[in-house]
Amino acid sequence: MASQLNSKTSPTYTLAEGAPIARSDTAVQIRQNGGGLLLLQDTQLIETLAHFARERIPERVVHAKAAGAFGTFEVTHDISDITSAKFLNGVGKKTPALARISTVGGEKGSADTVRDVRGWAIKFYTEEGNQDWVFNNTPVFFIRDPIKFPSLNRSHKRHPQTNLQDATMFWDYHNNNPEGLHQLMILFSDRGTPYSLRHTSAFSGHTYKFSTATSFNYVKIHLLTNQGIKNFTSAEATKLAGEEPDHNTKDLFDSIEKGEYPSWTAYVQVMSKEQAEGYKWNIFDMTKVWPHADFPLRPFGKLTLNKNPSNYFRDIEQAAFSPSTMVPGILPSADPILQARMFSYPDAARYRLGTNYQLLPSNHALSPIYSPYQRDGFANFSENYGPDPNYVNSGLRPLAKPVHAFGNEGKNHDEWAGQVASWTSEMNDVDFEQPRALWGVFGRTGQRGAFVANVSDNLKEAIPRVRADAIKIFSRVDEEMGRLIEERVEKDLKVEK
Repeated sequence: MASQLNSKTSPTYTLAEGAPIARSDTAVQIRQNGGGLLLLQDTQLIETLAHFARERIPERVVHAKAAGAFGTFEVTHDISDITSAKFLNGVGKKTPALARISTVGGEKGSADTVRDVRGWAIKFYTEEGNQDWVFNNTPVFFIRDPIKFPSLNRSHKRHPQTNLQDATMFWDYHNNNPEGLHQLMILFSDRGTPYSLRHTSAFSGHTYKFSTATSFNYVKIHLLTNQGIKNFTSAEATKLAGEEPDHNTKDLFDSIEKGEYPSWTAYVQVMSKEQAEGYKWNIFDMTKVWPHADFPLRPFGKLTLNKNPSNYFRDIEQAAFSPSTMVPGILPSADPILQARMFSYPDAARYRLGTNYQLLPSNHALSPIYSPYQRDGFANFSENYGPDPNYVNSGLRPLAKPVHAFGNEGKNHDEWAGQVASWTSEMNDVDFEQPRALWGVFGRTGQRGAFVANVSDNLKEAIPRVRADAIKIFSRVDEEMGRLIEERVEKDLKVEK
C-alpha cells in the first residue's frame, strides 16, 4: 500500500479489500429526530472501528522509545586477516543498514532526554544475510549474570504498588548487586544525558569472535561518533523532558532532512586466544572494559545515517534486532549475557510482531533466503515455498553446500571457555548427604513424626508403582526413613479401606 501523497491523480477511497466507497466520513443509520440507529451491515464503519482498536502492537519491555534511520556502512580499512565476513572485506565496499537508537527504561511515550543508557540496534543487509549489532552507548553493563536481567530492568521501571519510578527500589537493587558500579558511574555522569543521539557512541559491550577459515580472535566493537561527545547537564535534560520530550528523536530526523548526515567510525579491539587465556580479567565479564593500552583500537569502517523512515511504524516500530542474527565470519563468545540475549531478543520479537516477523520489510534480508522448514504461521504473506518439502534431508530437493557457511569457524577454543554439550545432572551418593543430615536434624528436634505423616498423606494418593519408587528414594537417604514412610502409607491405606 504505497503512498499516494505525491500522485498526479486523486486516489479512490476503498475498503480494505478493495470495494470503492463514495465517501470516507459517513455511517449507515436509521435517522429519526436528530438521532440514528446504526446498522450491522455498515462494513465501512465496523471495519474502521475494529481496526482502530487493533492498530497498536505490544511495545518493547525495554528500549520502547526510539528514533531510527537508514544508512550505509562502508569498509575503510582492510581486516580480512581477522574476519571472512564479506560485508567487512574490501576497502570501499558499502552495505545498506538500518539503525534504531533508544532509551532503555521508559515507555514509548516517555521523554528521550532523561538520564538513561541509550541502546543502539543496527541491521546490516549483507549479501550473506542480515547482521545485527545490538549495542549500548556505554562500553560496560550493569550485570554479568543473565538471570538478573529481568530484575535489573524492573528496578529501573515502576514500583508495583505506586506505579511510580522509585529511588529506593533502584538503589536497593544496585546496593545488593554492586558489580554494576562502573556502569552507574557512567550513567550518573553527564554521559547519561546526551545532547543528541548523533553525539553518542556505540559499543558492543559483549565479547564476540571474528573468524576466518583458519583462525579466530576475540573482539569488542566500537562505533565512535564523528560529531564528538556532547551532553546536557542534568538541569538541561530535565527542562527539555518537560518542554520538548521528543528532542532527540526530532534532532536526528531534522539533521538528516537537512542533509547533515551523522556518521560513526567503526573500530575493533582484537585479542588472541593465547592472550585471553592469560588475561588478568575475565574476558566474558560485561562489567569490564579492555584497556586500549592493552588492546588498541583498530579502525575498519564508517556508518553514515542518510535516510529517514518513510513510515515510522513500518520501518522502525516493526524492526526487530537480535545478537543471534549473524553472518559467516562473526561468532558469539561464551559471554553469558550474550548467550541469554541470543534467545531473548528473537523470543520478544515473536511475541511482539508474530512468528513471521522476519518477513516484515525492515527485517527481511536482501540476500536469497531458502528456509522451507520455517513456514506457515500467522500473517505469512510470502509464497510459503509452494510444494517444496517441509522436512530435512529430502531427496526430492537436495540442498547445495555453501562455500562460506555460518558457524563453521572459530569453534576450536570452546573447550577453554567450557565444553559445549547437551547435559543433564545425574544423582549420586553425594546428593544424599545433605538430606541425610537434615533427617538427623529432624530427629534431634522431634520433627520426624510430622514429616513422615506429611509425606504419607500425599504419597498415598499415588499409584502403587510410584509409591514404591518414592520409598526407595527415601530409603537411600536413610533406611529408617524409608521404612517409617512405607509403614505409615500402608497403615493409612488400610484405614481408608
